[in-house]
Amino acid sequence: MSTPTAPASSAAPLVRAVNVTKAFGANMVLKGIDLDVRPGEVVCLLGPSGSGKTTFLRCINQLETIDGGRIHLEDELLGYVERGGQLHRLSDKEIAAQRGEIGMVFQRFNLFPHMTAIENVMEGPVQVKRESKAAAKAAAAALLERVGLGDKTHAYPSQLSGGQQQRVAIARALAMKPKLMLFDEPTSALDPELVGEVLEVMRELAREGMTMIVVTHEMGFARDVSDRVVFMDGGVVVEQGDPRTVINDPQHERTKSFLSRIRRENEQHAAALQARVEAEQV
Repeated sequence: MSTPTAPASSAAPLVRAVNVTKAFGANMVLKGIDLDVRPGEVVCLLGPSGSGKTTFLRCINQLETIDGGRIHLEDELLGYVERGGQLHRLSDKEIAAQRGEIGMVFQRFNLFPHMTAIENVMEGPVQVKRESKAAAKAAAAALLERVGLGDKTHAYPSQLSGGQQQRVAIARALAMKPKLMLFDEPTSALDPELVGEVLEVMRELAREGMTMIVVTHEMGFARDVSDRVVFMDGGVVVEQGDPRTVINDPQHERTKSFLSRIRRENEQHAAALQARVEAEQV
């Protein structure tokens, strides 16, 4: 286990987003997002559906093309090169190379159903980074062990629970040795009793110093694990700061309303889970 790495407040940002805008037709989804994320920092993005959180992650990973502003990973401008004061779009190959520095875990697991767990994790290093199959297999086995699935290397996705599939997806992203991990509501598609096993893997990554941007409605994770929470609504950053301060004492009415609704939903989910457990014990 590596030594936990605290984010250095004086370090240069690993991610810098400046005035990022994105529209789909007439719908302006991102209205000028500014955000710095420093090495080793865990930032949780909170906000209602449609607030722009997922779109922002997809822009960082270049699954969506920004309409305005700039996003840097370390000192490298993502998606473009500047020549003579003009921005020129990178080639698909160059963009793919940049994307290889960023791991992304989605709501749905998106595993290849015809491949075993270890084959899913090996695929990127072999096909994209041209690693030997032997080296990729050894690394994949170690990663599956790391996420608690050392005994599931030869299982197919259909033989795994949702939580196990999501942990394979995390291992697959880590196999590319990313500088940054993006998580887009990684527990939202899971049954409540499976959420904890995925969050624990993410907690371990945070302890190891992985830089992470996490879209989540898991308030406990955001409060206890993140270094900063950012509340988005209507395509803008409404409020951000220390997790406990923002979650326990939000200053903006939109933040207060959102957190109140999330607490009610969490209470309802907990009550439903308890009722199901009690019914199964009868």
